[in-house]
Amino acid sequence: MRKLLFVCLIFMTACTGNRPAEEEEIVVTTPELKFAVTNSFPHDTDSFTEGLVFHKGALYESTGSPAEFPETESVIGILNIKDGKIEEKVSLDKSTYFGEGIVFLNDKLFQLTYKNQLCFVYDSSTFTKKGQFKYKNIEGWGLTTDGKYIIMSDGTHLLTYVDSENFQTIKSISVSENGYAVQNLNELEYIDGYIFANVWLKNEIVKIDPSNGNVIGKLDLTSLKDSVLQINPNAQETNGIAYNPATKKIFVTGKLWPKMYEIEIHR
Repeated sequence: MRKLLFVCLIFMTACTGNRPAEEEEIVVTTPELKFAVTNSFPHDTDSFTEGLVFHKGALYESTGSPAEFPETESVIGILNIKDGKIEEKVSLDKSTYFGEGIVFLNDKLFQLTYKNQLCFVYDSSTFTKKGQFKYKNIEGWGLTTDGKYIIMSDGTHLLTYVDSENFQTIKSISVSENGYAVQNLNELEYIDGYIFANVWLKNEIVKIDPSNGNVIGKLDLTSLKDSVLQINPNAQETNGIAYNPATKKIFVTGKLWPKMYEIEIHR
């Protein structure tokens, strides 16, 4: 009787398709943010883009100067969208410094350096240097602001909030997607309460909820990267996000890209 009962239980389990709880797997997919290209502009193929931001109606770009591309310079300036050239406002000695992300806040312009652990501060109108801050992060990558604090990336999964008056750390948030840390966060832009970030070596921008660090959407820019490679085979990774509050459009580009694109996200 026991043997018959055991066989019946096996048969019932097979028929009902019951599976142990540990075998069930729930796959969560981050929503892909759809976008449309609304315009394109020239971009200097000698510009190794590290920062891109609108300030008082003008588009500013900051660039780096890797040794493997000797024609590059570490500068900040107003980007002329007609020819892609930078009207230089700040220039660093590239034998000593590698320029990274920039942000404007409280009538100041802040510029990160890559490995010197320094943030330079300039007057936002005259571009004269006002001072510099030492930061604790091992490297400096991208900058943005929520209007109160500066938000900084350093190539890890962490975003650091710092006080613009002394560059002291206020807090850090860990960025994750479906429970996994998102490394290599690069150029940043704060848009409508969310942080958008390039991910180094990937053709994507992640949309981050700053309240918890969760990635809640992704922009796949592979089609744009493929297009620029046909023009300039030396084009590097996507980098550069600038939100134009006047038009509600976003400008994106990449390091040594021949093009900069204006896009509109379908929300």
